[in-house]
Amino acid sequence: MNQITLGDVTVTRVWEYFGPVDMKPDVFFPGSPPEAWTENAAWLEPHFLDSQTQIVNSAIQTWLLRSGGKNILIDTGVGNHKERPYAPVWSHLNTDFLGNLARAGVLPEEVDIVINSHLHIDHVGWNTYLDGKAWVPTFPNATYLMPKRDFDFWNPVNGYKPLLGRGNQNVFEDSVAPVHEAGMSVLWEDSYTIDENLRLDTAPGHTPGSSVVTLASGSDRAVFVGDMLHNPVQIIEPDSNSCFCEDPAGAKATRRRILGWAADNNALVVPAHLGGQGAAEVSRDGNKFAIKGWAPFDLYAPAETAESTL
Repeated sequence: MNQITLGDVTVTRVWEYFGPVDMKPDVFFPGSPPEAWTENAAWLEPHFLDSQTQIVNSAIQTWLLRSGGKNILIDTGVGNHKERPYAPVWSHLNTDFLGNLARAGVLPEEVDIVINSHLHIDHVGWNTYLDGKAWVPTFPNATYLMPKRDFDFWNPVNGYKPLLGRGNQNVFEDSVAPVHEAGMSVLWEDSYTIDENLRLDTAPGHTPGSSVVTLASGSDRAVFVGDMLHNPVQIIEPDSNSCFCEDPAGAKATRRRILGWAADNNALVVPAHLGGQGAAEVSRDGNKFAIKGWAPFDLYAPAETAESTL
């Protein structure tokens, strides 16, 4: 099952990639305690950590929400045919993401809203596709909601210069600017009400404009947290940042705040990159958190590696 219902909203998992990201835990999560990985290996492997190579496994997926009669996408993955010189695992992909979206029941022209939780390489890729030699919006009838703080931060006009090795080269130019230039973007600040069930709020740290989508419908609650966490180890060790967090102190504070809210409100935590069952309920565990239960999504099979998507 790759679809669940929360109140009046259906949530469908649409995947693009599952497999290794070429980093071991001490590189991907440089502040995480080594024992967090060894002591939890029995359940981290194979969906979150490769048992043979000890390289972190990650999923690239889009969350399709049907709410208020609209089709809404949260994050758009890596995209095809994109030049990513410092992120070779994401360079020149040729996946069947749009086929997976169609199998979930939605064609590109039927998407009403695209939410980019932040403007990193693996969250905006399918904003556009290559039409001849031009990057054009993939979802022609959609409004693209982008956090203004990230838009301004990454915009080369404002003096942003890519850091070698950080992997966000070319992203603004091929996946953000074409949408904005087409007049299809809304650059929102602080908070944005999507409909009676869904709200966007800033949750800075990972990037200046990182955001979360809160779902509240009937008695059901969920929070789609983007890259607030990449791996479930960050639930049990909430002070462990990824190496890609622009503001480490802010990222820790945001993670603790959102996880605390989720624990207190029995809300499903839905990150962008978890393999396995994709999302979890959490509880407080002293000054940390514990995984109370997993969402009822199908498990990603370990065999679904990068090669199987190409």
